[in-house]
Amino acid sequence: MDLLKSLRTPEKLGRLVIEPSWSKGSFDSHGVDCPFPYYHDGSYWMTYVGFDGIGYQTGLARSENLFDWTKEGCVFGRGKAGSVTAYNAAMTGILRDNALFGPGTLKQVGGRFVGTYHAYPDPGYEAGPAVIGLCYSDDLRNWEAGPPVLEPDSSCPWEAGGLYKSWILEAEGLYYLFYNAKDAPEPGTRWIEQTGFAVSDDLEHWERYTGNPVLRVGPAGDFDDRFASDPAVFAQGNLWVMFYFGNCTDGHARDGVAFSNDLRSWEKSGDVLIDVGPEGSIDSRYAHKPGMISRDGRLYHFYCAVAPLTGPQRGDVETTEVRGISVATGAPETS
Repeated sequence: MDLLKSLRTPEKLGRLVIEPSWSKGSFDSHGVDCPFPYYHDGSYWMTYVGFDGIGYQTGLARSENLFDWTKEGCVFGRGKAGSVTAYNAAMTGILRDNALFGPGTLKQVGGRFVGTYHAYPDPGYEAGPAVIGLCYSDDLRNWEAGPPVLEPDSSCPWEAGGLYKSWILEAEGLYYLFYNAKDAPEPGTRWIEQTGFAVSDDLEHWERYTGNPVLRVGPAGDFDDRFASDPAVFAQGNLWVMFYFGNCTDGHARDGVAFSNDLRSWEKSGDVLIDVGPEGSIDSRYAHKPGMISRDGRLYHFYCAVAPLTGPQRGDVETTEVRGISVATGAPETS
């Protein structure tokens, strides 16, 4: 099967599979984001990031069919005052098998699961320059934050403004942290986000790749002319595949894909895999932030769907948008 064809998931479910609680005081009252699906102990699971008006925390949901999900509560909450996670604890990935059409199971290091998180220093929506760290768990329900392993580097203009979502994988004896970051533009101009990576052989000491950013924004008019963000990296045959989202000057965000032979040099396909929907749909503003898993040879592309709030406020939370998680599926993979 043609590689790009095998990555397409044209069948949108058309509804949110995980949505905000709309209940003030809960960790996901205002919005949910950043899906990371995996398979463990006979069930499908998904970590996701919830926003409560103060900052991010991380929840867990469970499913048997990948369409109907039950929330299991917050599993990675804020740390103590003064800690790096005092306001935000946004876990965005867990070390897993690399195969895109593989089982979606997790790896352990030293008997523990390893996740990656980012945390902003101030209260509010993504307020201040974020750092990236690792977190650890014995049971996937209780996570312990480690110290930051990557902080914004003022000597690297592309990431001087702060770090964002990260993705961890292991390949050929090395650990890779892919992440997107923003520059620090002149006052009155808008920042751009691009993607790079760092490597480690021990999960403690990380070295940035000298060729960063490896996934850059496209030229004016491309769907990723402002952001090339939120990497999710898998192996497919002899290639590496990076799903990512592009933000465009047209005000919309969409998911795309890039390919590599060596995890260092990446070539974009230029195709939009998940596009925004029409006015009135759940993803009319953004259809972005990919989370991938397969089942019986069929690819499931989870994404954050965002649309303006229409009608009355939900629950006891005031917001201007509905931000939740949906899914689109593709045809079964065949040889």
